[in-house]
Amino acid sequence: MLAEVARKVGRKLTPVPLEDVRIEGGFWGTRQEVNGRVTIPLEFAICERTNRWRAFDPGWKVGDRQARHRFWDSDVAKLLEAAAYEVVRSGDKRIRRLLEEKVALVVRAAQPDGYLNSYYSFAAPEERFRNLRDNHELYCAGHLMEAAVAHYRATGARFFLEAMERYAELLERTFGRGPGQKRGYCGHQEIELALVKMYGVTGEGRWLRLAKYFIDERGRRPYYFDEEARGRGEDPRGWYFKTYEYMQAHKPVREQEEAVGHAVRCLYMLCGMADVGVATDDEVLVAACERMWRSICERRMLLTGGVGTDPRNEGFSYAYDIPDEYAYAETCAAIANVFFNHRMLQIRGDGKYADVMERALYNGVASGVSLDGRRFFYSNPLAVHEPDAGGGRRAGGEVWDGLTRHRQEWFGCACCPPNIARLYAGLGGYMYSRGERGVYVHLYVAGEGWMEVAGQRVRVVQETNYPWEGRVVVRVHLERATEFTLYLRMPGWCDEAELKVKRGKVDLRGAVREEKGYIGITREWGDGDEVELDLAMPVRRVYAHPEVRQLAGRVALQRGPIVYCVEGCDNATQTLERLALPRGAELKAVFEPELLGGVTVIEGKGLLLTGVSDQLYSTAAPRHKHVRIRAVPYCVWDNRTPGSMRVWLREVE
Repeated sequence: MLAEVARKVGRKLTPVPLEDVRIEGGFWGTRQEVNGRVTIPLEFAICERTNRWRAFDPGWKVGDRQARHRFWDSDVAKLLEAAAYEVVRSGDKRIRRLLEEKVALVVRAAQPDGYLNSYYSFAAPEERFRNLRDNHELYCAGHLMEAAVAHYRATGARFFLEAMERYAELLERTFGRGPGQKRGYCGHQEIELALVKMYGVTGEGRWLRLAKYFIDERGRRPYYFDEEARGRGEDPRGWYFKTYEYMQAHKPVREQEEAVGHAVRCLYMLCGMADVGVATDDEVLVAACERMWRSICERRMLLTGGVGTDPRNEGFSYAYDIPDEYAYAETCAAIANVFFNHRMLQIRGDGKYADVMERALYNGVASGVSLDGRRFFYSNPLAVHEPDAGGGRRAGGEVWDGLTRHRQEWFGCACCPPNIARLYAGLGGYMYSRGERGVYVHLYVAGEGWMEVAGQRVRVVQETNYPWEGRVVVRVHLERATEFTLYLRMPGWCDEAELKVKRGKVDLRGAVREEKGYIGITREWGDGDEVELDLAMPVRRVYAHPEVRQLAGRVALQRGPIVYCVEGCDNATQTLERLALPRGAELKAVFEPELLGGVTVIEGKGLLLTGVSDQLYSTAAPRHKHVRIRAVPYCVWDNRTPGSMRVWLREVE
């Protein structure tokens, strides 16, 4: 058993908040604009059409369990959070009106004792807090708390936040180790990190203590979920039980060493552990987070930053079990991977966390929504085989073996669309941090950020066409000359770079210090001083660890942070398994401004496997013919003609 000894943790970095960052154009600026103009209003309309808003009306179909769903509240809460971030980002008046209207609707549904849940209040009030294992009750509460914090930060109005504080007071009275309290915690983690956010804006230590209770109680024996099930008159191991590993409740969190179970639950739990660990100076919790990070990111993560490869549990399998065609890789899990790595980056100031955050953002997250902002992926496999019509294709090619193969407008379980909307709207909060000695630039994105440095407000401006080009110009603006350190991330994918300070070339091996993946430039900065970082972006071949049996003999293509795939519509066959890439084949990167919103494609010569007869089996060896291979960024696949896709190709001599 690991010793539970807490010591000082501290946090090396403090993120620059969303309201102090502006993204302008380029890869992320375009996506943010579409998110605000199309995706968020569309999701408000779909929630209207599917009665998610009406569910908060106390007089609508009272007692009808079919009229509401147990975790609809989480969908609308994430959407409200997205809208709040969009109000901060763009000041959009239409979205602000939607936000205020729907927040008022939600708050009116609060019960006299503070309880707020549209399903249990109006469809099954007798079941409140009776099945924490399966019914997402505290998960929904957590998302509403996050939305309330975002609403307060966007508008300054406190009524939503105060309503959620009243709910938190009810939770504080209900759960704990005192007489008459339930020693429970949620089957789907989320409440923990939400309570820490509430603590952050209110300064109320009760919410931090409650978050710590939920973290500390998880996995202790006797299992609360067993007692809870018996209280309902059910067998604790009945037909619906999924295992305690599925919900990371098999042992106390400080003792967990390998990532198991449902991926989103696990990563949300780790976010809560990191938050509580920092806020309570508990190094054991943070060390457990680091241990789990290694389990996930070094042994279970897809090349795209997606996690949770097993469709049976929407989650983790064993080490190095990383399939491509049957990888689940839920969009929410990639988003949660961003959340977790951003937290660890602030704690440790280590660029390896920023590398994973960037990998997930540009690949496993960005793939989750179409370029027009109207269609979404739930799962994100790395290969899709879709035969030509008449060859066994199921209707529309939409769902194959339980995995979404093409983006959909919505889902019965609609967690992913509002989740990606809130991440896109709030992306500015992930770009910069302040450290003890200066400013950190984590993501290379055109735009600007404002931060306090050495007693004055400094503006940092980025000019770049990243990720299509590796050149980044960073300019600082300040009132008086001041010495501080500007930290620029040296991405893990980059082997060669050139740095210029005030147009003078700097030896990266000498005068500039590289600290945990960052180049630290310490000098007296004057207004308008400029740094130019040029990151080499050759096309790179990527290979999986030999223990990843599904990818043996295969190669993937990456340029900069972008992972590439081949689609049937660009290549000589829909059966992309027949394509092979010769080991010495020359590969060329070409920017095509009119394709898929403007992307860099990779082109080269490949081989197509051909048969020598029409027989199903033959003793004659197959032949190859030369073909042109064209690869596009994985994040933009399925935006044209629906068809096959593959990231990992066979490599031949």
